[in-house]
Amino acid sequence: MPALPVQIQGTAQRMLSLGPRRVDHIPAFRIAVGLAIPMSVLLLTDHVSWAMYVGFGAFTGIYSRYEPTRMRFRRQALAGAMLTVCVTLGATLSSVGELMDPTAASWATLLVSSVVAGLAAVLVLARGLKPGGAIFPLFAVAAVASAPPAAPVWAAFLVAAAAATLCVGLGLLGHWAGERHPAAHVDPGAERWTGAQLGAEFSRFAIASAVAGMLGLASGLPFPYWAQIAAIALLSAPGRTLQVERGLHRVIGTTLGIVTTAFLLSFPSEPWQFVVWVVVLQFLAEMYVLRNYAFALLFITPLALLMVQLAHPQPVGPMLEARVLETAIGVVVGIVIVVTAALVDRHRNRSASA
Repeated sequence: MPALPVQIQGTAQRMLSLGPRRVDHIPAFRIAVGLAIPMSVLLLTDHVSWAMYVGFGAFTGIYSRYEPTRMRFRRQALAGAMLTVCVTLGATLSSVGELMDPTAASWATLLVSSVVAGLAAVLVLARGLKPGGAIFPLFAVAAVASAPPAAPVWAAFLVAAAAATLCVGLGLLGHWAGERHPAAHVDPGAERWTGAQLGAEFSRFAIASAVAGMLGLASGLPFPYWAQIAAIALLSAPGRTLQVERGLHRVIGTTLGIVTTAFLLSFPSEPWQFVVWVVVLQFLAEMYVLRNYAFALLFITPLALLMVQLAHPQPVGPMLEARVLETAIGVVVGIVIVVTAALVDRHRNRSASA
């Protein structure tokens, strides 16, 4: 019986403490610059509505922190290609959705994004990309598909590809800026996965995304893809205990991040001010995401919502309420899947030993 109080105490302690420091400011600055440059170009050319295409392409820079330079180049190039494809697919769904019944378009987006979540999770696992999981590919497809078309599909492709290419180039410069850590150890030869393991990874992410998205649609809330993202966010943590803990962190951190967002949106702002906030929030998120996930969500939540506001402005109150409720829906779905998988494994182990 004392194990449960000890686990609760450990969870609370990890939520309130910061992990060990690294040279976090260097990759955080690199990632923020990779977002700031293309965002500034959008401002100067009066194409702020393309902010999501740039933002998702620039997420390329988040991958492969603290890894050897050549490996970072290969893995970021792969991540950039993956995110560019996802943005292009989302833009295609958005354009096609204009010709469809809104309900049918929503279901098409949900189903396609769920398949993308599964496929991206398999690719990330098989190629050893870090961070793991499929949050960014799913976010790219679903968010772009859910917004009205801001540009032709070919323009969305080029903008995302340009932002991704810039981030890959900045990743090469990271080595000379000191972005390496003595404790970092990468052994690509040790990463081997069977077909059954990859199939299980696809199923976990695709099912979690689909179920959460369906519940989000059934709830009548405006952004069901936020439930999808919350459901798969916890699945990338190592170990089921940490996955459940990640889900709790997601709910608490998102709720606190809504307070930050409400403050930033409480007064009129020009597009350039939104861009400044987005870049600053990206820097702060990358400073702390590896040290305390819940704390980093204070910055990740407003970052995501301000990007949406730049590209497709929404009523603030309903948007903030939906973010909290859909995050809760997604986290519950993710935790149910984790617990169910644990029970199935326990049953199999008992049957095998009987």
